[in-house]
Amino acid sequence: MDLSISIVNHNNKECLAACLDSIYSHTTDVSFEVIVVDNGSCDGSTEFVKQSFPSVRVIENLDNRGFVKANNQGIQVSRGRYLLSLNNDTIIKNGSLCGLVRFMQEHPDVGVCGPKVLNQDGTFQSQCRRSFPTISSSLCYFLKLHKLFPRSEFFGRYLMTYWNCDKAGEVDSVSGCCLMVRRKVIESVGILDENFIMYGDDLDWCYRIKQAGWKVCYVPHVEIVHLGGQSSRRLPCKCILLFYRAMGVFYRKHHAQQHTFVINSIVYAGIWLKAMITLCVNLFRKEKVVGSKKPCAR
Repeated sequence: MDLSISIVNHNNKECLAACLDSIYSHTTDVSFEVIVVDNGSCDGSTEFVKQSFPSVRVIENLDNRGFVKANNQGIQVSRGRYLLSLNNDTIIKNGSLCGLVRFMQEHPDVGVCGPKVLNQDGTFQSQCRRSFPTISSSLCYFLKLHKLFPRSEFFGRYLMTYWNCDKAGEVDSVSGCCLMVRRKVIESVGILDENFIMYGDDLDWCYRIKQAGWKVCYVPHVEIVHLGGQSSRRLPCKCILLFYRAMGVFYRKHHAQQHTFVINSIVYAGIWLKAMITLCVNLFRKEKVVGSKKPCAR
């Protein structure tokens, strides 16, 4: 089998239905399986999938185990030569998955690849290819200096705002909303780190994969649509805390040992200060936002 697709779902039947429909409508040139791991949904998601997409393998958890643990369940039972971690709020375009598989076949030194990700209104989601966060790049991002100086490699390093979105190439990380990994990579590097509950797992996985000597590539000639923010709209405060918690976990795992106690304390304090500011700002927002806002079509 060419491809295994792991999708995590929690009370999001409508998005899941659209995602599955797009997969089966637009993926014809590769053999694939779809695994849906459901985290205790009570909206009829699993019943719908079983009735409408009987070939999909459904793993039903009795409770919400979080995105990463559930995704690992899908990864562990998958059989394809390539594994696609796919969000349930994505729409696959015609030939997209075939294009990613073909890219991996043509580039045996690539361990991970990801497509160009678009918002529902057709605009570009800059988070689909990023540099690994450092103290300086994160500070520039939090202070929004990447928006003031988008062409600067220093100020725009984290979201790579200086990089043409149609330029293919090796990057540090691609987005976990649609991330393809080679089976050999999973066997050597391991599955997702479950210390990350919902965010940051893609950055950590790409970091470990690059450390093992594999390339991570951005493939812009392949496109998907990512609605984004579906989970955070229902539980914005919890998701905000998980978002910033993931930053602390990533820093502690990959950077803390390189710095002094004082520097680390300042970094952790800065992360949680930003989390508290974001929580307060969201109290006055009609539309709740965790990371960056994903525009919807008008």
